[in-house]
Amino acid sequence: MAKKVTVPKDRRLLDEPPPRNMTRLLVVSLLLVLLGSLLANLVQTNFGKVTVRDVRFAGANGLMMSALLYIPDGVSADAPAPGVVATHGYINSRETQSGYAIEFARRGYVVLALDQTGHGYSDPPAFANGFGGPDGLAYMRTLNFVDKNNIGLEGHSMGGWASVIAASVIPDGYQAIMLQGSSTGTYGAPDGTPTFPRNLGLVFSKYDEFSGLMWLSPRAQDIITTDKLKAVFGTTDTVEVGKLYGSIADGTARMLYQPVTNHPGDHLSTVAIGDAIDWFQQTLQGGNGLPASDQIWPWKEFGTLVALIGMVMSLFAFGALLLRTHFFGVLRDPLPEFRGISGPGWWLAALLTTAIPALTFFPLQHLADAPWAPTALFPQNLTTGIMFWALGNGLITLVLFLLWHFFLNKKTGATADNYGLTWRERLNGMKIWRSFLLALAIAAFGYLQLLLVDFFFKTDFRWWVLAIKPFSPLQFRIFLGYLIPFILFFLMLNVVLSGQVRRNVSMAAAMGINIALLIGGIAVLLIIQYATLLSTGLLAIPAEPLLTIVGYQFLPLLAIVAMIVTFFFRKTGRVWTGAFLCAILITWIIVAGQATHFAF
Repeated sequence: MAKKVTVPKDRRLLDEPPPRNMTRLLVVSLLLVLLGSLLANLVQTNFGKVTVRDVRFAGANGLMMSALLYIPDGVSADAPAPGVVATHGYINSRETQSGYAIEFARRGYVVLALDQTGHGYSDPPAFANGFGGPDGLAYMRTLNFVDKNNIGLEGHSMGGWASVIAASVIPDGYQAIMLQGSSTGTYGAPDGTPTFPRNLGLVFSKYDEFSGLMWLSPRAQDIITTDKLKAVFGTTDTVEVGKLYGSIADGTARMLYQPVTNHPGDHLSTVAIGDAIDWFQQTLQGGNGLPASDQIWPWKEFGTLVALIGMVMSLFAFGALLLRTHFFGVLRDPLPEFRGISGPGWWLAALLTTAIPALTFFPLQHLADAPWAPTALFPQNLTTGIMFWALGNGLITLVLFLLWHFFLNKKTGATADNYGLTWRERLNGMKIWRSFLLALAIAAFGYLQLLLVDFFFKTDFRWWVLAIKPFSPLQFRIFLGYLIPFILFFLMLNVVLSGQVRRNVSMAAAMGINIALLIGGIAVLLIIQYATLLSTGLLAIPAEPLLTIVGYQFLPLLAIVAMIVTFFFRKTGRVWTGAFLCAILITWIIVAGQATHFAF
C-alpha cells in the first residue's frame, strides 16, 4: 500500500476534503461509467436482440476499412434480411450514426455503420475511394445473410456524397437511398437526375447550415425553389415537402422531408431519424414494420452521456488520491500569494480573456487552409487549425501578460512564484517531471475505463458531437505530434487563470468563474450565429458553417479544462499538473475524433 504523506498544518491547501470523500467520489464516478455504459449497450443491442460487431475489411487501393455491423436476431443465409449502409459526415465517425443504426436494426435490417476513409479506424487519407462509400456497399453485398436486392444507402452530409458515389459505382447494388443534410452533385458525387439515384429520400432540415454548398440556396427552407433540386425531382415546379414524386416500383421515387432542426441536429432528432425509417419502410422489402415513431436510441445517448460524466468526475477523485501517495505527495504545495489583478482592472482582464478566443476563432483556424498542406507531423487539417488557434491565442496572451507584468505588476514584487510557475523563483525539474507523470497517470486511468467500456459494451464516452474514443495506433502517433503545441497553450492559459485573474473564493465558485471566462466568448459567438439563423435563415457569418459546428465541442471541452486547471492548481499550488493533464486529454479527444488527411 502507498505510504500516506502527512502535510504540516500550515501547508494544507484550500478546499482540501478528507480522503474518504475522494474515495466516495471515485466509487460514484465508476458506477456512473458502468451503469451508463450498460444502459447504452442494452439500447444499442435492442436488449439482446441485435448483435453488434466491430469489423474490418479491405477496401480499394489496399486501404483497410472499419465499421460496426448490426445483425438482428433470426437473420441467416437461409433467412436474409434487408441491409442499410449508414455513413457519417465529415469529422465524425461510425458511432455518430448509432441513432439511425439502432432503429434500422430494431426493424430487422442488417446495418453497416461505416467509418469513412481517414475517419475513425479506417485508413487515411480522408476523401479517398469515394469517401469509402463504394467499399462499404461492396462489403455489405458479400454478407450471405443480407438480401442483396434490398439494400439501402443512408448518409449524413459528406456521408451522403459517399452514398451517391457508391450508387454510381455499383448501380445495381442498392434499392433506395436516404440523404441526410446532403446532396447530389457535390465534391465528386455525381449529379442527380429524375432517375439517379434510385428511390431518393432527402432529409434537409429547415435550418441546415450547408444549404448553399448542398443545394445552391443561401437559406435551407428555400432549396425547394432551386433548379438543382427540381432537376433531381423531375419537376419544374417548387418541390413540395412530403409529396411522393416518381414511382417506387420504377426506382424513380423522390421525397423531401424538412424537420425543424439544423445540420448536426439530424443526429439528435427523432423526426429526422423517423423520416429515414419511413423512407426505407416504403422502398425496401422486408423488416418487421415497427412504426417510425417507436424509437429508443435517445436512451443510448443518455447512457453514453452518463458514462462520460462519470469518467470526467473520476479524474478529479483519482488525481486527488494519487496526490496522497508518497511519490506524488511532494507536489502538494501551498497556494502562492496572489499578486494578480483585482478591482476594476479584473473586469478588463476577464473581458480580454473571454473575447480574444472568440474574435480569433475563425481567422486563426483558417491559417491551416491552403496553401498549408497536411504533413506526417500534422496530418489532420482541422486539428492543425485548432492548434493554430491555440498557439495564436497563447502568443497573444503571452504578449499581454508580459506587458502587464513588466510595466504594472512587477513593481508589486510579483514573481513567477506568484503565477504558479516556479518554486522559490526557480524551476524545479523534479517537480515538473512528477507533475507530468501525475497528469499522465490520471489520463491513463480515464483511458483504461474507455478501453474496458469498448471491450465489454462496444460503446464509448459521448454525447451528440462530443466523443471520447480510443486511439488507433496511427492516431496515437499523430497525438504525439500535436501534444507539445497544446502543452504550451495550456501552460499559458493556466498562468492567466491561476496567477493573473484568480479570485479568493471557494473551489466551486472558482470553477464557475473560470468556466465563464473560457466559454463565455465562444458561447456568445454561437448565440449570435444561431439567433441570426433562426430569425433570417442565414448564419450571422454565413461563410463559417463548419467551424461554427466545430465550436459546439469547444464549450464542454473548455468547461472541463476550466475545472481541471482550477482543481489541480488548488491541490498543488502550481500550474503544471493541470496544464499537462488538459493538454493530454484535449489532444487525445481531438485527434481521435478528427479526419486524417495525410496518406501515410
